[in-house]
Amino acid sequence: MRIGFGYDVHALAAGLPMVIAGVRLDSPLGCVAHSDGDVAIHALCDALLGAIAAGDIGAHFPDSDPAYKGIDSTILLERTVEFLAKEGYKVGNVDITIALERPKLRPHIDQMRARLAECLATEVGNVSVKATTTEKLGFTGRSEGVAAYAVALVERI
Repeated sequence: MRIGFGYDVHALAAGLPMVIAGVRLDSPLGCVAHSDGDVAIHALCDALLGAIAAGDIGAHFPDSDPAYKGIDSTILLERTVEFLAKEGYKVGNVDITIALERPKLRPHIDQMRARLAECLATEVGNVSVKATTTEKLGFTGRSEGVAAYAVALVERI
């Protein structure tokens, strides 16, 4: 078994879509990004890749490559899982924490867990998604950005 940690952050701006953990949310603010800006999936990809010492999401899916412009991050996650399998690993379990003032994520957590489990080819019970605010402190508290932290356990196949 191996453990990896990931972190990602995106600025927020008006008029952009907000997608977190594969779920599109109703929000006046969205993520500024080369892809769809799914901060939770980006942190999760980094955790999975880090667990097997395979670099980070930018090494595998660079933002300088036009092929990834606007890409649905669930595709990146599925490709990361395929890469893990080629390297002889599968997902054990994952735990993600998202720091965002609004919109409130609690109503969407079950849908997020289900979507991530589908992409990870694992059971929902192996996927934890939690949300927190920063009590109006820092860039997330001022609604200037969103951050996500992820940890992943992978196992040899």
